[in-house]
Amino acid sequence: MRISVTEAKGQLTELVRRAEAGDEVILTRHGHEAVRLVPVTAVLEPKDRRALLEQARVRGSAKATAGPDAARSQDFLYGDDGLPS
Repeated sequence: MRISVTEAKGQLTELVRRAEAGDEVILTRHGHEAVRLVPVTAVLEPKDRRALLEQARVRGSAKATAGPDAARSQDFLYGDDGLPS
């Protein structure tokens, strides 16, 4: 949505709500884009960021060890004699 700064003055609350909801809100001045309203993203505290990274590391290592060994992952394609079934 493009709207002039003059028009936006009376609709600021609504424009902020729309930007928070994900709509692109661009304010124009004399017909040219001047600013874009975007929502502020939450910044994690260092301890929360560390916990999130540790959680991802644990989940990633669990996935890496689950399932067949990569060296043996295609054994089902071959018979006991080593030839394709």
